[in-house]
Amino acid sequence: MPEREIHLLDGVDGLDAVELGCGTGYVSAWLARLGARPVGLDNSPSQLATARRFQEEFGLRFPLVHGDAERAPFADASFDLAISEYGAAIWCHPYAWIPEAARILRPGGRLVFLGHSVLAMLCSPGARLIRPQFGMHRFDWSDATEFQIPHGEMIRLLRANGFEVEDLLELQAPEGATTKADWVTLEWARRFPTDEVWKARKV
Repeated sequence: MPEREIHLLDGVDGLDAVELGCGTGYVSAWLARLGARPVGLDNSPSQLATARRFQEEFGLRFPLVHGDAERAPFADASFDLAISEYGAAIWCHPYAWIPEAARILRPGGRLVFLGHSVLAMLCSPGARLIRPQFGMHRFDWSDATEFQIPHGEMIRLLRANGFEVEDLLELQAPEGATTKADWVTLEWARRFPTDEVWKARKV
C-alpha cells in the first residue's frame, strides 16, 4: 500500500528513530531519506550484513546494532520514534518488546508497528476460522514462532506501558494488487485485513 494512504512515516524529519527488527534496513533507509536519524536494531547477523551491503550500494549510512528488541541495548528516553514493520512486532514477545519500546522512547515519542492482522492469524493458512481468538498468543509454525494478541489485550498492554493509542489501521489489498503469498488469496485480502498498523504515543 502506498505511504500516502497509511502515513507510517509522517513528520519524521529531525527525529531520533529506532527500527526494532530492521532486517535489511529498508524502513530505516526510508527514515534517513526523510530526514530522520535512524538506528537499525536486529538480532540476526546475516540480516545486518545484508543491510550493510545495501548501505554500501546506495551510499546511505546509519548505525546498525546487533541486539534484541526484548532487551534493547539503548539508554532510557533515547528516541522520538520507534517503528517495527514486522520485525519485533511479530517475532518478539509483546509483553517484553512493548515495555522496552516505552523505556527507550522520550515523553511524547511515537510507536508505530505493522504486522499480521488478528483475523489473518485466526484463519491462516486458508480462508476460514480455524483457531480460537480467546487465548491467542503464540503461534508455532514449521519454520518460526510468531506472536499475536487480540486487540483488546493489545490496547490494555499499550496503556499499561504509558501509551495512548492514536490509530489502528486494518489494511485492505488495493485494486490492482498482486500477491505471491501462499497462505492467503488476493480475493481474501480484498475482503478481510491481512495486515494491521498500530500508532501510539507515549504520554
